[in-house]
Amino acid sequence: MNERDIIQKTTDHVRGLLSGEGSGHDWFHIERVRNTALAIAREERAAVFVVELAALLHDVADWKFAGGDHDAGPRAARKWLASLDVKPDVVDHVCGIIAGLSFKGAGVETPMNSIEGHCVQDADRLDALGAIGIARAFAYGGHKGRPLYDPAIPPQPHATF
Repeated sequence: MNERDIIQKTTDHVRGLLSGEGSGHDWFHIERVRNTALAIAREERAAVFVVELAALLHDVADWKFAGGDHDAGPRAARKWLASLDVKPDVVDHVCGIIAGLSFKGAGVETPMNSIEGHCVQDADRLDALGAIGIARAFAYGGHKGRPLYDPAIPPQPHATF
């Protein structure tokens, strides 16, 4: 299977999984991250195929929705990519990006080991800014049943994950 077919099958797969998802980690978030990550990747001369796959798969089985299982996302991505006979080095690269991508809290370092990972990480973080980012934060809080505002609950900074 060629790269375009793999991308199309992955797009269809992720759209099917995340369409209508209500926490702000829906298909439209994936699509925005993908488009931004690809723009960054082209500018930075990164491996576009790896960036696009990682952007598409980055929130499938995210730890926040998998009972805190930090390996759920990379495991789901590995299983999907293996089913498409993607080259093992590409699978490893994509899964490494997904494993290190998720926001772990203010002040928690999340180093990325490749330019491709930086492209996806930056795109994901950019989607957390502005009106869309605020709307996503409210959607996630509502999804988790958290109050919109409670002055009795102080902010919780994190030094580690």
